[in-house]
Amino acid sequence: MKKKILVIALSAIIMSGCSSIVSKSDYAVTINSNPGGSSFVITNRAGQKVESGVTPSTVTLKSSAGYFKGETYTVVLNKEGFSEKTYTLTSSVDGWYFGNILLGGLIGMLIVDPATGAMYNLPERVDISLDQDITLNQVDTLTISTIDSLTPEQKELLVKI
Repeated sequence: MKKKILVIALSAIIMSGCSSIVSKSDYAVTINSNPGGSSFVITNRAGQKVESGVTPSTVTLKSSAGYFKGETYTVVLNKEGFSEKTYTLTSSVDGWYFGNILLGGLIGMLIVDPATGAMYNLPERVDISLDQDITLNQVDTLTISTIDSLTPEQKELLVKI
């Protein structure tokens, strides 16, 4: 009986992935901007819109884009008076994935964790600073004058063509 329980327990450990047990494949990521109140759109590596909103906001994102493929997101922020800002949010390999060397074995390392997406993780928060749009502060003017309206000093600066 004890042998049977031991075999079942060892089989469960060998057949499972370490990251799948300890970690997850969906992450809550807080999007912050300076200044706050910026609108944002998040697209995945396939170019599909997955989230949008106004900062600060917490969104749920998948860490995997498929088998052995970490997800990469593009966050585009906009706010009136500021230049549009693009930020790339990339998943990274979860440290628990390497626990498969001790606990999950090859099945966890090559099949379970890559298939569930638990081998990747995302940061808890993203802080993005926007730059003020300097083109809004510049005033370009064009003045058209006749030669009769120029001062004598201005007339001296003219070059005959």
